[in-house]
Amino acid sequence: MAKREGWLGRLGNRLNRMEARLNELRAEVEAETGGDPRAPAAAAPAPAAPEPSADATAAPVPPVAPPAHARHPAAPAVPERPDPASVVPWGMRVAAEASWRLLLLAGMLWVLMKVISEVRLVVLAFAAAMLVTAMLQPFVVRLRRLGLPRGLATAVTAILGFVVIGLVGWFVVWQVMENLDDLSDRVRDGINELKLWALDSPFHVTEKQINDIAKNLSETIGTNTEQITSAGLQGVTVLVEVLTGILLAMFSTLFLLYDGKRIWNWALGLVPNAARAGVAGAGPRAWRTLTAYVRGTVIVALIDAIFIGLGIYFLDVPMAVPLAVFIFLFAFIPLVGAVVSGALAVVVALVTQGVWTALMVLLVVLAVQQIEGHVLQPFILGRAVRVHPLAVVLSVAAGGMVAGIGGAVVAVPLVAVTNTVVGYLRAYSREHSHHGAGMAGPAPHGSTALGVVPDSEDGRP
Repeated sequence: MAKREGWLGRLGNRLNRMEARLNELRAEVEAETGGDPRAPAAAAPAPAAPEPSADATAAPVPPVAPPAHARHPAAPAVPERPDPASVVPWGMRVAAEASWRLLLLAGMLWVLMKVISEVRLVVLAFAAAMLVTAMLQPFVVRLRRLGLPRGLATAVTAILGFVVIGLVGWFVVWQVMENLDDLSDRVRDGINELKLWALDSPFHVTEKQINDIAKNLSETIGTNTEQITSAGLQGVTVLVEVLTGILLAMFSTLFLLYDGKRIWNWALGLVPNAARAGVAGAGPRAWRTLTAYVRGTVIVALIDAIFIGLGIYFLDVPMAVPLAVFIFLFAFIPLVGAVVSGALAVVVALVTQGVWTALMVLLVVLAVQQIEGHVLQPFILGRAVRVHPLAVVLSVAAGGMVAGIGGAVVAVPLVAVTNTVVGYLRAYSREHSHHGAGMAGPAPHGSTALGVVPDSEDGRP
């Protein structure tokens, strides 16, 4: 019992000495940090070893642990990471911003094409009305100058225009029906002549091969009767759509001739204020381009129809007048229309008059089209509406794929008008940027703004 009390007494003395030592260390730290024990302080001196005990059997006292800041020296500061956009090269940032804008434009164009394809009949009818209005509007202006009221001048011009277009269509149908019997007889004779020419030609064609071809054609027609019938029913649907489109085009033409200026002012009010001045200047120039294109195309098509029709007539090819009218109508489809109408005239001459007459018709067509392409179009249309042949081919192909024959007719004037509008807006923007060069523009924004560092005192890069 006496031994246990002596051991507890010695343990209590050691604990008292440790407490006193800790108090001394706390006082030193507070003196160095100004009384705030949480502030960093200098490394405290290592605590002195405890005095050895007189009793060798006493348990060793564990050393006092130094403060945490003394055990772990301060780690070096980690540098702050830069903005990820500033690490990307400037060219890649510009390409990225241009890419998403191009994707947005492509998506908008895709949606626009889908909408146009859904309402294709209305769009083509309005486009046809724009073309007819561009052709008839100068007559309205002349009648107004003669003193006629706007309503009367519009009515007279529209009625005369529709009557002329209707008479042309009626004349073509009448000529085809009148010459259909004669044409069928001549086609039959021409096929027999072609058969004899093929037998006597150096191609070594036998009569059995010709008969097999005729038999295959007849069998194909017999086996595809259902498809032909469905095509006929589809043709009825197309005829109804064409008549509906004609009525829409007629009403649209009337309103455009009578109230075109007010319609333009209403459309101009939908444009934002910042871009309204530029669009207001581009509109009249686009209309002048469209009017010049339609007027020049009508004149060129009329010259083609007259001269090619005279050549076909003097070569004694049947249905010369209907073929001339077809040549006039197909001339509104640049390049492609001339090829199709010329090929039609050559085929009719081939099956009715023989190979020699077909070659002569081909020479007449090529001669007239060469004169048209190199003399008439540059002189009549002028440089304002000239479009590169590659752009013409691509636009006609794209218009035909999107909206058929109507799209092919509308494609080239649309490209010509777009070219005029873009050229004017570019010049307008350049002029206004030149006048406003002294004014500070908007600050750059987006990821491309990271690399803009002013090199001068005025802040301009």
